[in-house]
Amino acid sequence: MDTLAHGLWGGAVFGQREKGRWTWAFLLGMAPDLLSFGPFFLTRLGTIAERWGTRQRMEPPDPSIIPAYVYDAYDVTHSLVMWGLAGGLIWAFRRKWLWVWGAWALHILCDIPTHSTRFFPTPFLWPLDTPFVNGARWAAPGFMLANYSLLALTYLAIVLYKSKRNKA
Repeated sequence: MDTLAHGLWGGAVFGQREKGRWTWAFLLGMAPDLLSFGPFFLTRLGTIAERWGTRQRMEPPDPSIIPAYVYDAYDVTHSLVMWGLAGGLIWAFRRKWLWVWGAWALHILCDIPTHSTRFFPTPFLWPLDTPFVNGARWAAPGFMLANYSLLALTYLAIVLYKSKRNKA
């Protein structure tokens, strides 16, 4: 799934419980991709802008241009094991579960069926052996249309629910 959609799903699912938490859920929903791919993309802004103007924009780049640190960061940020360990540390310090932290796990869970084994399969059990799933291609136009349509319906439902609740 694309990074923006991850953030929007994170905000929709985990950013509604407490006032002012949507932004945190949105950012945590995108964090696995931002932390693994962000530094690499910042060094490649010209190339990305170039690709955006061509039909290649939704195709993955050549894996040989991606440095090893991106793969290492991807393993850590897309692991439910690491998410659970980090969540345990958060709980140990706060003595309370941080609800918006679930947006990060939702990102990983959404990636499992939406990444192929050819390009960044989701290592959801890393550092343990992970049975990779050969999922749907998230960049396919039909998938993108369905995903953003569901997001629009979800946010419409949230707005309607909140307006109805405020009238009561």
